[in-house]
Parts: sequence; structure tokens; C-alpha cells
Amino acid sequence: MIAGGGIAALEAALALSELAGARVSMTVLAPNDEFVYRPMTVREPFAYSAAARHPLASIVRDAGAGLVADELGWVEPGKQLVHTKGGMDLPYDALVLALGAKLRPRYAHAATIDDRRMDETLHGLVQDVEMGYVKTVAFVAPGRMAWPLPLYELALMTAGRAYDMNVNLEAAIVTPEDKPLAVFGQEVSDGVAALLAGKDITVITSGYAEVPAQGEVVVNPGERRLAPERVIALPELYGPSVRGLHVGEHGFIRVDKFCRVPNAGPVFAAGDAVDFPIKQGGVGAQQADVVAESIAQLAGVDIEPRAFNPVIHGVLLTDERPRYLAAKLTGGHGFVSQFSDTPIDGVTQKVAARYLAPYLETREGAVPA
Repeated sequence: MIAGGGIAALEAALALSELAGARVSMTVLAPNDEFVYRPMTVREPFAYSAAARHPLASIVRDAGAGLVADELGWVEPGKQLVHTKGGMDLPYDALVLALGAKLRPRYAHAATIDDRRMDETLHGLVQDVEMGYVKTVAFVAPGRMAWPLPLYELALMTAGRAYDMNVNLEAAIVTPEDKPLAVFGQEVSDGVAALLAGKDITVITSGYAEVPAQGEVVVNPGERRLAPERVIALPELYGPSVRGLHVGEHGFIRVDKFCRVPNAGPVFAAGDAVDFPIKQGGVGAQQADVVAESIAQLAGVDIEPRAFNPVIHGVLLTDERPRYLAAKLTGGHGFVSQFSDTPIDGVTQKVAARYLAPYLETREGAVPA
């Protein structure tokens, strides 16, 4: 049983299909009827083509799984049962929780980034910048920040659009990171800082922002005050708080190095629902691959599961050509850092997923960044 309909869930299904074949019978439990390539929605407010969308049922079918259109309610590990919100009781031999995280706005007086409705939220702002009605914008990350890449992409694309329209835009980024995109390490931070400087985007690092009123940002320590006409903010993320399981801080699911939920039997978790600090599709896909190897072994496949040891790839979209980022992670920070104008390790996709990425490239409308 795979609960979820996003990147980690579909990567797990495709990986299990490849690794275990007929040894496993899979069911995907998901409330959504389509899969949206959400990392590309950041371009939609700038009148680029919409992010690719695919019927979820067809992907699940191609993975050799069945689809149940419902949502997980709670888990009963002692009986190996999933109880759905629609009232079904579904047994499992192994359970994969790929439920994603819950997005919550941190600031009442800011437009919060939500990749489910990016164009709806930000299209009007981009138009106002193009027309010269808005000339100061702040891009803000809360203390408990989500994946930061979209904040930098929006800042770069907004500044580039203003330049194209001969609008003198003052843009600033406020982030609790000690340097831009610090998770990727020094080389990436230096490269991104140079891009931002080239667009005259001010960056305030190690800054904790509050937005007490419309057009007001207070940055601590120091109570530095900004007066932007518009504020764009990352959301805060919370875990799914699965009833029946012991969960960690803010509802995220605790797992061991093989992405197995402790003291819950054959229950695994992958993706943004996990308490790993970095929430990114490629990281979730790597967790799903670890889970698939463990379940394949349970199903009798002669395989030695590998522990979760993430390598992170990213594609930074700008108003010009994309930049390619990579880091080998340790302790939540990159120590092998790469920043390039060309793909690194052959990765051209926004989400580097071993099974899902090549699968999507075979489908109409799914193209690299």
C-alpha cells in the first residue's frame, strides 16, 4: 500500500515495479486525480506554459498498481490496516507513507507561495510590476522555512521582467539562511549571490522577518525595517500527524536510515512527510528508492537495501538560462558544492528521480527544465 499521489509515492511505485515485478501487488491510495509537475509552476505567473499535468490513474497503471481514490485517515500498525477517510479498511503487508507536508501561511500581510495555485496567487503582482505600479518587493522566508529555491527563482524572474519593461524595481530577499541557498554549500551560494547582485537584488541573510502590517517588514536581530509595496513569502510546512503512529516535532514522521518508521512494523515513509529537514522532490525520490529496495527484499528479491545518503540536484530557473546546482549532503548542509551553466551529472530535470524522471520524459508534455 502506497499512500500519496505525489513524487515520492509515484517514484516508490515505479521503483517497486522495476525491482520486484510480480512479487508485489501494489495499491496506491490518493485523493488527487492528476499528477502536477509542481516544481515548474514557478514560471506560470510570468506567462510561460503551465506545468505538465498527467492523469494519476494512467501513471499508477503503468507502474502495475491499482488506484484507490480516497485519503488516508489513520493507521493501525498492530493489525496492518489503513483506515481511509471515506470509511474503507485496507490491509497491507507493507505500507509506504508518502503523504507530503501541509502548507500554512506564516504572514497574514504577505502573498504566500503555494505551488498548487502559483499563477492565481502571483500573476497580478507580476502584471503590476510590468506596468510600473509596483516598484518595491520583498521576498521573505520564515524561520521554519520550506524548500527555499522558489523564493530565489521568483526574485530573479521578477527582477528580470522589470528590467525588460524598463521598470526600476527595488527587490530584497530576507532569509534565515547564513548565505543564499546555503543547503547547497559554498560554491552554489557564491554563484547565486553573484546572480542576485547582477539583478540589484538585496539579500539579508541570518534574518528573521515579521510582517506586522501591509507594506512593512521587520527583520531581526536589529529591528531593521523595510517598506515594500508587496511581500512574497514562503509557507511554513507541517507534517501529516498520522494517527496511530508516533510522530516527531510539528507532525513529521520519524524514520531510520532505511526510511522505516520505528516500532510500527513494515511501515515506511518518504518525501515531505518525513522529518528530514530538506523538503525537495529529488530528496523524496531518493527516500522512495530506499523504501522500494527494503520492500523488495521483504518480498524475496535478492537485494541489499542501501541506507538513505542523499545527493541533492537542483535547477535554478531565472529570467535567462537556468543554472544547475548539486551538493552531497551531510548534516543538512552541502560539503561538495557545484554550480554550473550546464547540467551536472547529466541531470536536466527539476526533480532528479531515478525512475519517475525518465518515465515522465516519455510522456507528452513532460520535458526537462
